[in-house]
Amino acid sequence: MTTRLQPGDRAPAFTLSDDEGNPVSLSDFAERVIVYFYPAAMTPGCSKQACDFTATREAWRSGGYAVVGISPDPPEKLATFRRRDDLSIVLLSDPGKEVLVAWGAYGTKQLYGKEIEGVIRSTFVVGEDGVIELAQYNVKATGHVAKLQRDLGVPVG
Repeated sequence: MTTRLQPGDRAPAFTLSDDEGNPVSLSDFAERVIVYFYPAAMTPGCSKQACDFTATREAWRSGGYAVVGISPDPPEKLATFRRRDDLSIVLLSDPGKEVLVAWGAYGTKQLYGKEIEGVIRSTFVVGEDGVIELAQYNVKATGHVAKLQRDLGVPVG
């Protein structure tokens, strides 16, 4: 069973490569951070979620949040994803899945009635103090960003 993080837990530190190969650490962000984990770039649900975060980027920024998406895709695929969907959020690569596992976002899940190992679509809000304020597992891509905005009191565009 995958260990799941809870509000009040310290967020596991990470340094991962972005879509240009530059190292990015959780500690690089001064504001609250929405860290979301998604299975695969350029798939319908993952594209929907990334496009929704991009479309609402200014609302997040105005609300004091940075948005970071993490998947096991290599940086080159993330770069293609960014260009194809005109994304403006931070995209990070975790090909070894160490960060995914540390955050409880990789493990056994149900897919089309079968139990498989894979990325568990998850979203976290990390406070400026590095403590998890919100932890959501098994989120749905469609409608998730708008619901998160409502839950956090960030204006829905």
